[in-house]
Amino acid sequence: MSAAAAAAEASIDAEPSPTAITATTTALLVIDMQRDFLEPGGFGESLGNDVSVLRTAIAPCSQLLSACRACPGLLVCHTREGHRPDLSDLPRHKLMQSPEGKRIGDLGPMGRILVRGERGHDIIPELYPLPMEPCVDKPGKGAFFSTDLETILRSRGIETLIVCGVTTEVCVHTTVREANDRGFACVVVDEACSSFFPEFHRVGLSMVKAQGGIFGKVASVASVVRAVRELAVAGAGAADSSS
Repeated sequence: MSAAAAAAEASIDAEPSPTAITATTTALLVIDMQRDFLEPGGFGESLGNDVSVLRTAIAPCSQLLSACRACPGLLVCHTREGHRPDLSDLPRHKLMQSPEGKRIGDLGPMGRILVRGERGHDIIPELYPLPMEPCVDKPGKGAFFSTDLETILRSRGIETLIVCGVTTEVCVHTTVREANDRGFACVVVDEACSSFFPEFHRVGLSMVKAQGGIFGKVASVASVVRAVRELAVAGAGAADSSS
């Protein structure tokens, strides 16, 4: 990428204020879009949740992925929540949160629940990572806890995270709080996040953008895609002018 393309800047129309981004300092972070949470027969449904509510985030996430993948220099990362097959990284209190027979490590329709390497632990086909896109396996709610995500971002000079995924009030919110404390600016994409409880989604986003953006900004898919496409066009123009 040329210096001109790297320096190109676009603005995301967000609440409570716009956020300026450049391709080389921005990453899309897609959180926990896994079969166990989003597909019938998975862990989420086994707990009595309606997975169709979460699945409303799939199409918006796909729009974000398409735009970001078409923008040279913009990093795309994915996360998966799950545990080692021997469950040595699973705290007892987390294990006991679910009913007997539906606990992490138990055998379900898509393999052992939330265990790395099992079918249910993997990303849904609609949003599957490309080979060059890092996929961070995390044992907790936050994407920075006991992972190398921060190292990946720092090594690429990332300053701003565009955040989407599930669930809004748990893994998305925890990750945004962690990122904020580490000095990353966050833009959470409204329609590309979801919760089993719509009220939690609404309140979770309100908390992010409260008090001038205490944890980050909130934006629509359309506004993020528009800004990312502006960067892609600027990059293409810079490449043409240098050839």
